[in-house]
Amino acid sequence: QLQLVESGGGLVQPGGSLRLACAASGETLDKHVIGWFRQAPGKKREGIACISGRNGAIVAADSVKGRFNISVDNAENTVYLQMNSLTPEDSAVYSCAQFSPAIFRLCLTPGLGSYWGQGTQVTVSS
Repeated sequence: QLQLVESGGGLVQPGGSLRLACAASGETLDKHVIGWFRQAPGKKREGIACISGRNGAIVAADSVKGRFNISVDNAENTVYLQMNSLTPEDSAVYSCAQFSPAIFRLCLTPGLGSYWGQGTQVTVSS
């Protein structure tokens, strides 16, 4: 069974960068689609970006295009989220989730995720 563990969160100043990691175990990522999501207090969970472990195809939300980049390292069985030009509005718990490749184009829909990590807190503050 696939298990996902996020890491890399923390406190960063506005304008700074962080790289989050979603490490997979139990199965290889080349069979899966992995998505990154975030949820701030009092807000709905928001899909950020997802990537196919098989071919590297990406779906990304308009709200983060140009600032956030998702990538996969199949040798490390890990999906990364590089976040640049962070603002306080990016503060949230960031989680990764697994999706079936059959629903790749819907992978920004939180309710369709099958396996979720525990999340990592990102706080952007001066």
